[in-house]
Amino acid sequence: MVKEPFEIKSATIEDVPLIFSFIKELAEYEKLSHEVVAKESDLKETLFGEKRYAEVIIGYLNQQPVSFALFFHNFSTFVGRPGLYLEDLFVRPHARGKGIGEKMLAYLAALAKSRKCGRLEWWVLDWNKSAIGFYQRIGAKPMDEWTVYRLTSSALDQLVEGEKRAKE
Repeated sequence: MVKEPFEIKSATIEDVPLIFSFIKELAEYEKLSHEVVAKESDLKETLFGEKRYAEVIIGYLNQQPVSFALFFHNFSTFVGRPGLYLEDLFVRPHARGKGIGEKMLAYLAALAKSRKCGRLEWWVLDWNKSAIGFYQRIGAKPMDEWTVYRLTSSALDQLVEGEKRAKE
């Protein structure tokens, strides 16, 4: 469906300011700007430092950056293989409806296959009906029987401290 020149490239450390701007745009779209505490220096360290925790691809339409995806490997004990977990996929509003999201996902699917991954997974916000409809159209299945749990900041600290106290 993309009729204009479109290219996907792996991000480099020089792309960190662009990646950070995509993250802020995504957070604004999801009404979660208040949750962005990352800094460009964090991204440099975690995406391009000694230990790389995630990877990023950037989509260019007419040589202009219009989309990004941040992903990393996870592992399925049941499948016995790694998977790719898509943390974020974002297409700038002016570039939506052109098939760019599908091209980005197809790229990641091919990458998962080349790395012998058994799965490509992601989460979607319940209110994002257009994304849900798109994912269902491409054959993705919701995992409705699972509930996501998360420990962050103070809850992580409390769990660690509680375990330390129990050992004393």
